Amino acid sequence: MPIKAILTDIEGTTSAVSFVFDVLFPFAAKHLPDFVVQHAQDPAVAEQLQAVRVEAGEGDADTVRVIDILLEWIAADRKATPLKTLQGMVWAQGYASGQLKGHVYPDAVEALRRWHQAGYALYVYSSGSIQAQQLIFGCSEVGDLRPLFSGYFDTTSGLKREVGSYQNITRAIGLSADEIVFLSDIVEELDAAQQAGMQTIGIAREGGELRGHETVASFAVIDLDRF
Repeated sequence: MPIKAILTDIEGTTSAVSFVFDVLFPFAAKHLPDFVVQHAQDPAVAEQLQAVRVEAGEGDADTVRVIDILLEWIAADRKATPLKTLQGMVWAQGYASGQLKGHVYPDAVEALRRWHQAGYALYVYSSGSIQAQQLIFGCSEVGDLRPLFSGYFDTTSGLKREVGSYQNITRAIGLSADEIVFLSDIVEELDAAQQAGMQTIGIAREGGELRGHETVASFAVIDLDRF
């Protein structure tokens, strides 16, 4: 069945891993403590701080302790939804001030634009929050890429290495799983998507092969007509 939708990862796929680990995470770690202190009473922030307490099993944690937990999670690259949401809020300020610009590989930009023009529906699935995803593409080095996308998915749809997450996304998109191709640099994510019935393409920008999946080094050589 021909491909109708493309679901892409961000980190290591459309965008450099180094942008996330060397730019975004340090920016959040530096600015998150002051952000939490200044906005702890804002309903949206307070809701996430309470979610941190629940997930950490520390219901009585004060704001200082919650900040410590968040910094521990950042250091451990913990895929915790309240952390990702708060990071997104901090990054939003950074993008708005011009301190941050989203990195997207030129070959990915060209392919995404071409696929959109050809009528494919484009979606993003990342462990980063939907807000963070929209900031990377909305405030990218080449301008606002958000009009290219039909939707975004994060860990609220499930973890990226679990088959059920891709089943949830398939239902949300409203297509048959085999009409969707998932792009990622992580073999366990590709395996889960494949088990859910999706087509898969591995992205290995440094070369090599992602076992069990067609693997390319660049978006420029992806051939959607072969499916």
